[in-house]
Amino acid sequence: MKNLTLTRSILTTAAIASLAAMSACGGGEEDTTPRAVTLNFDIVAGTTPVRCGTAVSGLGTGAVAAQPKDLRYYVSAVKFIKADGTEVPLTLGNNDDWNLTVGNDSVSLIDLEDATGSCPTATGTAATNAKITGTVPGGAGAYTGVKFEMGVPFALNHSLYSSATKPLDLAAMAWSWQSGRKFAKVEVTDPAGATGTWTAKTFNFHLGSTGCTGNPANGETVACTVPNRAVVKLASFNATTQKIALDVKTLLAGEDVTVNAAGAAGCMSGGTDPECDTVFTAMDLGWNAAGTGTGLPLSGGASQTVFKALAQ
Repeated sequence: MKNLTLTRSILTTAAIASLAAMSACGGGEEDTTPRAVTLNFDIVAGTTPVRCGTAVSGLGTGAVAAQPKDLRYYVSAVKFIKADGTEVPLTLGNNDDWNLTVGNDSVSLIDLEDATGSCPTATGTAATNAKITGTVPGGAGAYTGVKFEMGVPFALNHSLYSSATKPLDLAAMAWSWQSGRKFAKVEVTDPAGATGTWTAKTFNFHLGSTGCTGNPANGETVACTVPNRAVVKLASFNATTQKIALDVKTLLAGEDVTVNAAGAAGCMSGGTDPECDTVFTAMDLGWNAAGTGTGLPLSGGASQTVFKALAQ
């Protein structure tokens, strides 16, 4: 009987301790305390990091080599995804050279060019940025995936770069004719075997809104018929062990980077530019194709193949 009484006492003590712990955690409710989390980004060819000054092999339909010329893109609307599919926005930290929050809109610049090699010093910067830091309820461990847009929020996009706040103040990332931004500027130059009258010999991927009217410099309201903000969804992603990588091989896989068939050199988001067809498909975007496309994500970013999760 003495041993039985002692056992009951131990169990009762354990139960009280368990209830106390549950009470301290809000009755067992989910932890929603904001915790810092960092997303690391990269640009790769397969799994090999792409950097200025080092040739990238296996590009395009001819699997040729070329030099990186620019490696920058804007990221906005970052959300972490729970196992049940719930999406929770990332709250950025303080505004700085790479991150900007104005009201409910936030944007960050990922910059992996360093103005060396074939990356021009006139338009590039020695400083680089490969991460976004902010907070989410519960911390990174509470989530199984991530989602974001490659683009600048509409409310922040249409302003004069010369008077804009960092990181929207770069002339190299501006669409001058519509006072907006290049959402992405990924360029490769001097591809092996480049032929014909293509004197620039650079394949450009410039993503940005098109069909825009209205000049904000004159106080006019801007409207764009083709937004071209690509959505990227990685259903399986661990921020503590993985990075988010843009694969330039996948981006350019369907194009011959040694020839400019028509229009701008490479793909500059033009609806009649043949080099945009496969590039937009890889980004899961509805290419405008001479006015027939919407410039909207085709499957919420789930079918894009350009971005992937890689081990840090």
